Order: sequence, then C-alpha cells, then structure tokens
Amino acid sequence: MRLVVHPADIQDFAGAKLVLAGTRGRFPRLRKVWADGIYRAVVEWAQEQAGVDLESVSPPPGTNGFPVLPRRWVVERSIAWMGRYRRLSKDYEAMTKTSEGMIYAAFGGTMLRKLVRRTAS
Repeated sequence: MRLVVHPADIQDFAGAKLVLAGTRGRFPRLRKVWADGIYRAVVEWAQEQAGVDLESVSPPPGTNGFPVLPRRWVVERSIAWMGRYRRLSKDYEAMTKTSEGMIYAAFGGTMLRKLVRRTAS
C-alpha cells in the first residue's frame, strides 16, 4: 500500500506521520492501523490529520520477556518475507528512494507468487 524509508536520524513516530500523511484520500477504505507501542505519540494526530484509527499495541505493564501481542505477527511475518530477498538483508542502498523501490519489488514478487499459487490450486 505505502511505505516510506527515511534516514536513521528521524524518529519512528515522525516517520509514521510521513507514511500516514500520504494515505489520506488514496485509501478511503483504510480505517484502522495497528502499530507498536512507540507510536502512542501519534495516535491523536493519526485520527485528526490522516483520518485513521491508530491502535498502539503494547505489552501489559509489568510483563517480562517477549509477550505475544495482538496483530504483532502480521509485522513479524512481513519482515520475515523481506528477509528472503538478499538485496534487503543489508542496507546496500545509498538513496532512500532506491530502498523503497527494492521493498516494493520484493513485496510485489511475494504477492504475485501467492496469487499464482492460489489460482493454480
């Protein structure tokens, strides 16, 4: 749908604003976004500026270790899919736009393979 690769000196929640700002009007059916706990700072902004309900998924207070969180598996699965592409295993690109293009190509290939398997069976 949409991604933004930004330099490491931009905080995650500021990067989330870059992604969500570009979705307004382009994806009218997009109503809910699940995000990691770090994105709590942009929950209100997402509702007011981007028109989406951003739900910050955080572990319960006092939890030790790595608890299973709702919808977290979607992000972890997607990162694992990207890890299958050698070009994305390290940050080889000098420009952020090139990195974005490589990620779009990787996910495009992944979705195409899944569609072909589904229609073949």
